[in-house]
Amino acid sequence: MIIGVDVGSSVTKAQLIGRDGHATPAHEARSTAYTLPGNRVEQDLDEVIDAVVTVVREAVADARRLGEPVEALALTGQGDGLWLRDAEGRGVGRAISWMDGRAAVVLEGWTMDGTTRHVHQRTGVGMFPGSAAPLLAYLSKHEPERLARAAVAGYCVDAIVQRFTGEITVDASDASQPFLDVATRTYDERALDLCGLGPYRRLLAEPAPPGTLFALLPQIASQLGLPAGLPVSAGPFDIPACGFGSGLAEPGDGNLIIGTTLASQVLTDDPTAGVGEEPAGMLLATPYERRYLRVMPAMTGTAGLDWLLRLLGVRIAELDALLATSPLGAGGVTALPFLSAGGERAPFVDPRACGRLDGLSPLTSRADLVRALCEAVAYSARHCMETLGVSGAVTACGGGARSGEWVRIFAGVLGTGLHVCDDATGIRGAAQVAWEALGEPVDADRWRVHRRTVTADPAAIEFYAHGYSDYRRALSTAREAWSGNAARGETSRTDSGGVS
Repeated sequence: MIIGVDVGSSVTKAQLIGRDGHATPAHEARSTAYTLPGNRVEQDLDEVIDAVVTVVREAVADARRLGEPVEALALTGQGDGLWLRDAEGRGVGRAISWMDGRAAVVLEGWTMDGTTRHVHQRTGVGMFPGSAAPLLAYLSKHEPERLARAAVAGYCVDAIVQRFTGEITVDASDASQPFLDVATRTYDERALDLCGLGPYRRLLAEPAPPGTLFALLPQIASQLGLPAGLPVSAGPFDIPACGFGSGLAEPGDGNLIIGTTLASQVLTDDPTAGVGEEPAGMLLATPYERRYLRVMPAMTGTAGLDWLLRLLGVRIAELDALLATSPLGAGGVTALPFLSAGGERAPFVDPRACGRLDGLSPLTSRADLVRALCEAVAYSARHCMETLGVSGAVTACGGGARSGEWVRIFAGVLGTGLHVCDDATGIRGAAQVAWEALGEPVDADRWRVHRRTVTADPAAIEFYAHGYSDYRRALSTAREAWSGNAARGETSRTDSGGVS
């Protein structure tokens, strides 16, 4: 068995998983995402490490009860953000989350002067406030002493790897954000220079070759209850891990992660950078030769729904029943689902993107409000998938995929059946990569049995085709308003959104 670990923004999970896809129940531990003034979101590396140790120890106890040997530790977790460390792996200040918005002003300047578009044309990555490049540029101006003290500017997964194995490394999927030439797996020095970050090239770890395994340090092994030297597989980060764990196999196949991030991704054999009309999304290297992922990681995920449910006093367990009481189109209520403090990053980038609810009347119910937002999130997914050019089968996973009613909305909006994975697909993807690195590839057909198919209702497909056109028109009008606010120098995101 392998112990797979997925380090999320607030919850870390670990479970045992075998080559046949059989897994034990996951153990969970929470860590804190500190929300601070100025749209700052930070995490404490030591607290995250403690969460990983806690869940791994519990998985080790499961292995002992089952009499199963642990053959490797497979890590995945949140991407983007900025996790500065010294040479010993200690955090240089708190880690900056991918949800952080402090560098929005940097990104606005780069958008105005063409930097974001030029970097996108070179590496295929669209930057947003919580990505590493604008965060590095922000710190270089406001906290240069932190960068001077740092030995590495990396990400969540490689921060854990450094503490567990002593190695300063990075998975190529993380390194793709945003300076990697994915075809050669080398950094694009010109992209660094365009961002004014050439002097900080020293902080970027070299990507590990595919199939690399690291060795668990004796001190950490003792804490975890595992043997020293146990193989440790590091990455890919959570979005590509979920894609491969859900069954992405052929170019054109798509995967939808209905989580805190609404991530749409399509497998491709084309590493061409800079495709599309807008400098948004990601082009990622993967563990597989001549296979890449084009990703649109929208901020319009489950966090916005959680906010609305709290506002209405509705428990998540009531979601399916509530959605079932509101008709297609939510009784005329429509929404724009942009409810992140960082604005939006896919399929367009705008730190000022705001949410809206329109079409309210005295007859509007709580169910209508919730359904309108759920439909709008599904429209955002379709916008992303169309931009990516999905042409094959589509899988779905993430916490939102547990709602049968919401998944049916997604199927209707996308106009296709969805192959839904209900378990921890990020862990499954990380374990798949680890098994292959150990020289024991999994049986893909046996892994695919761990999912169900949700078909699209023909009437819903027809209805939502019109609804999607209306959504795109409303979005176009809203973007013009956000742009106008920017031209007038208005900085508050709340000035351009609201309830109509």
